[in-house]
Amino acid sequence: MTPKPVGGKLVTMKDLDNMLNYKARPAVQTQTAWQAPIMWEGMWEALDYDRIHADNHTSVALTVFAVGRYLEAYLETFLVSAEQHFMIGLPVMYYVFTERPEDVPIIDLAPHRNLRVIRVKRHSRWQDISMMRMKTISELIDSEIKYLFSHVFCFDVDQRFVGRFGSEALGDSVALLHAHYYTLPKTRFSYDRNNKSKACMETGDYYYHAAIFGGSCGSVKAIADACLAGIVEDKQNGVEALWHDESHLNKYFFIHKPSKLLSPEYCWDRNLNRKDIFVTRLIWAPKDYDRLRVQEPTAADNGTAPL
Repeated sequence: MTPKPVGGKLVTMKDLDNMLNYKARPAVQTQTAWQAPIMWEGMWEALDYDRIHADNHTSVALTVFAVGRYLEAYLETFLVSAEQHFMIGLPVMYYVFTERPEDVPIIDLAPHRNLRVIRVKRHSRWQDISMMRMKTISELIDSEIKYLFSHVFCFDVDQRFVGRFGSEALGDSVALLHAHYYTLPKTRFSYDRNNKSKACMETGDYYYHAAIFGGSCGSVKAIADACLAGIVEDKQNGVEALWHDESHLNKYFFIHKPSKLLSPEYCWDRNLNRKDIFVTRLIWAPKDYDRLRVQEPTAADNGTAPL
């Protein structure tokens, strides 16, 4: 990769992470014990990241599942807001997985940004949809995404972009700190502690939120394959992890440390009141379960830890 000039210097994408200002946010942790950055507002120059990624032809695939009533309730808001804030200036493909492609809303897309709808089988339980998305993501990376895009981000649909979610979030293996757990002691993290499950872990580094994970195509496929293997083995043994794919994701990131962590700014619950959150980039959508569960009485949460 040829270095590109930034501020009169030749800088690569790796150099950009090395240039992060880790002292910009003294009230929060900005780096892990294994030297991975935790991205907070104020630590980087957005234009530097955008210029380097544009010069290096970075492109991003975004996957999102919109099944059952979640399609009507959340998908249009998610996509419209993504067009306003997600990886602006980079080529993006939205991969929407649903059992009803004909009901996916038509939205205006900027140049070099596209949407592809893929039909998936409807499962009877939301837990199964949440868990088995790992199989679908892995297969699509293998068959298509790795040939077309440099990075993949996987999102839950019940969220809305409200601020920049840009190229500074890209990395080889990217995990998200859960908004409800990042200030708590490890003893209160909601890991699966059932030793019959492949997701079982007594302790860990952080509690990661499965609403967002991403990275290079190879890394995301490795995440999906490992989580799927754990899910399948659990099913064979008559076990279901406490928080479904999120429990398996936490186990994976404990063993295979992510190269970059996103602070809770990148997926915030506005019901929380924290002085260390200066900006919000993606927010949790209201959980309209009264309406959703009338239609789907077996529907459950999106696989994340309890509120």
